[in-house]
Amino acid sequence: MSSPPLFESREAPKGAKLVHRAFAASVFAGLCCTWIYRASSAASGLGRWAWNGMFAAELVLGFHWICCQAVRWNLTRYSPLPHLLSQRFTHEEELPAVDVFVCTADPVIEPPTLVVNTVLSVMSYNYPTRKLAVYLSDDGCSELTFYALHQASQFAKHWIPFCKRHNIEPRSPDAYFDKPTARPSGQEWESMKKLYEEMKSRIETMAEKGSVPPETRSQHKGFLQWSHHNNVTKRNHQSIVEIVIDGREEDAVDEDGDRLPTLVYVAREKRPQFHHNFKAGAMNALIRASTEMSNGAVILNLDCDMFSNDPDAIRDALCFFLDEQSGHRIAFVQHPQQYFNVTKNDLYGNSPLQTDKVELAGMGGYGAALYIGTGCFHRREALCGNKGRSSQKTANELEEASKVLVSCSYEEGTQWGKEIGLVYGCPVEDVVTGMKIQCNGWKSIYYRPQKEAAFLGVAPNTLEISLIQHKRWAEGLFQIFLSSYCPLVYGHKRLPLGAQLGYCTYLLWAATAFPTLCYLVLAPLCLLQGIPLFPQVSSPWFIPFAYVYGARTIYSLVEGLMCGYTVKGWWNLQRVVLLRRSSSYVFSFVDTVAKQLGLSKASGFAVTAKVVTEDVRRRYEEEVMEFGSSSTTFIIVATVAMVNLFGLVGGIGKWWWVDGGMSLMGLQFGLCSVVVGLNLPVYVALFFRRDDGCLPVDVMFKAVGLASLAACLMAI
Repeated sequence: MSSPPLFESREAPKGAKLVHRAFAASVFAGLCCTWIYRASSAASGLGRWAWNGMFAAELVLGFHWICCQAVRWNLTRYSPLPHLLSQRFTHEEELPAVDVFVCTADPVIEPPTLVVNTVLSVMSYNYPTRKLAVYLSDDGCSELTFYALHQASQFAKHWIPFCKRHNIEPRSPDAYFDKPTARPSGQEWESMKKLYEEMKSRIETMAEKGSVPPETRSQHKGFLQWSHHNNVTKRNHQSIVEIVIDGREEDAVDEDGDRLPTLVYVAREKRPQFHHNFKAGAMNALIRASTEMSNGAVILNLDCDMFSNDPDAIRDALCFFLDEQSGHRIAFVQHPQQYFNVTKNDLYGNSPLQTDKVELAGMGGYGAALYIGTGCFHRREALCGNKGRSSQKTANELEEASKVLVSCSYEEGTQWGKEIGLVYGCPVEDVVTGMKIQCNGWKSIYYRPQKEAAFLGVAPNTLEISLIQHKRWAEGLFQIFLSSYCPLVYGHKRLPLGAQLGYCTYLLWAATAFPTLCYLVLAPLCLLQGIPLFPQVSSPWFIPFAYVYGARTIYSLVEGLMCGYTVKGWWNLQRVVLLRRSSSYVFSFVDTVAKQLGLSKASGFAVTAKVVTEDVRRRYEEEVMEFGSSSTTFIIVATVAMVNLFGLVGGIGKWWWVDGGMSLMGLQFGLCSVVVGLNLPVYVALFFRRDDGCLPVDVMFKAVGLASLAACLMAI
């Protein structure tokens, strides 16, 4: 007799599906009408070029909208049933071993205290510690990070039993002590907080010094790896593998006498003459090292700034992998990227609820949930196949064997980065790896817990950092679209058509840049010159244009509100999407095309900063947009804002008094008004703010000058 299922799936109600599909069909009909109008009508002179530009923009944006509907076509939500897992596995020793990978790359941008908080949160899982191993990949090869990990291993002896005695949440010490929650009775809470503050102070003091003094190096043999004769630098160093806690040893216990989980520090070898393949290379090195040491059947990978917020997250994930009916086909279970520091109205659109609650769930409905690089549970077999290991080796033997596996030359002549492990050659190795796994016949699950988020990270708290992050993502995603891994080609007959189009929703972020710029620039400039780009209000052709824009906006707003956005939060998201498309994605598109043509070399992986000043943090919490630099990105943002302001003000002055003028230019007035409304924080930063987060004066002059030049050139 088969066991009951360990998870359940729920599709969207049939009524809701019918409503959405009817709506989508009506908007698609409207889009077709606008395309017919563009193709059958024409302007003369300069207007012809603007007209053709708008037509091309509408074709691209229309296709992208179709892709966005694909992820809404098959919305499915999954829920684990952990109580049935407990009934099925009455003896915890029957549960599979789990390896946790935490990745860091720079001790300055990603402070060691941030890293060890994530490590401590996963060491404290409600899971048999004999079955749990935690690996820290330090691509910065910093003795400061190793020092912090060693300190965390000592603190864990007190922290883990404290967490389990009182069942506290979250289990990241920083997040827990900052949270106004009920405290355990007695002095234990104060004592534990004091222990943590002392550890944190030691780590931060050492980070300020910039190196570990000789008297501290004697605390662990691992510090010998950074001795002077090794000449260790971030990009040139030997393999370092140190077992900080060997969970097999009898003395590896906490203050209650319970066994501690295994804890391992890994810094793969780096040499200038070898390409190290960024995070994908680090992950593959961890896969090989962990296969030698613990060989957990399930792997959880986390970025160092994303701590575990749910101590039972492993058990929830196992419900999917261990289900008797369909678990054997599941390669990975992906959680959404959620953040603890998002403002009430999500100023920078860091946590797009419609993406988390609708789009990614829609991809999961096809069995093709995206792998997004963190907060993901993997079946080891899907990543690297089944590999055996010897459990009789000593800690020193395991360390030495693993050093070979994480050396620079190990992958030469192998299928690592191609058919085994994470795929190389793309800045977003996670997405292409997930798609490749799915094309090999595996399924994937997207799981967004209805309770507390399973993982919480640090969201960018300045506009520039947010735009840089999206520039990197969009560039990598567009590279996939232009590569042999394009889902419409590579996924043909391997993935459902809806999943192929769903992938394109994200892979074509960069491709929306210039179509969006056409709308943002041509519409206001043509308004100034009296060149109509849309049918006048009295024309029957006005109806499909108005319907498409109006229906899509209303639907987006309603969907956003249903997902939990405030009206202001939804408006902030529209602004941020506009800023991304008119700046970050422009650079992404240009850089990707240049690389495809061999005009530029591949860029390095940019780690986004996790630390800002108190003034910046205060403005972020007050939801005041942070600019503060004269970067090219902000010059573009400011120029686009000024072009639309000139177009709106100049257009009103020119056409308000002309009989039929508002009817002729109605849609262009409406478009410019919306863009000006979205850019209000930009105008405030240009002309009214005087704090460090404003736009500098030189940006104002450049933006006004460029916008005026564009208007003059249009008039010639």
